[in-house]
Amino acid sequence: MKKVYIIQGRGGKPEHGWYQWLAEELKRKGFQVFLPQMPNTDMPTINEWVGALRSIAPTPDEETYFVGHSIGCQTILRYLVTLPPETKLNNVILVAPWVSLDEKTMAEEPGSIPIARPWIETPIDFDKAKLHPKKFICLFSDNDTYVPPDNQKFFQEKLSAEIIIDKGKGHFDKDSGIKELPGILSFFN
Repeated sequence: MKKVYIIQGRGGKPEHGWYQWLAEELKRKGFQVFLPQMPNTDMPTINEWVGALRSIAPTPDEETYFVGHSIGCQTILRYLVTLPPETKLNNVILVAPWVSLDEKTMAEEPGSIPIARPWIETPIDFDKAKLHPKKFICLFSDNDTYVPPDNQKFFQEKLSAEIIIDKGKGHFDKDSGIKELPGILSFFN
């Protein structure tokens, strides 16, 4: 059976924004959907979140898809590095992924820099991560105040990802008012 794991961003809950909408759309298409509440969502740590994903998705296969949002993308990439090299997956969709963040925006949010710093400074082995998915799709917005545009080129080069740039979607979070992402449905087949 085809499975999808949707991993939210920092401060996110399964019922926020577009997560629940995507889960319902995919269930209608016959997918088994996992939309877990990640631990300690306001202060996410690499070990805690990657460990949680490993326990939620212990044996992914070619019928397994992953969707991440913001820090959830980082979680998925770090999780992929832990998989045996022969593990093959279906598509991995990364919504507002980042390896760097806009420092001015981060400075305006108390506590954001100490939370983000380990995620930014702890390297990801992209060569290992890209062994597994059939394809990476990265969805960016042209007005995301958190994710600088240079992340687009980075993910295209490091993961050979298909890059999609939506107009006016902000950070694809509840504050941006995004309730649906119909453009990504075509990547689930």
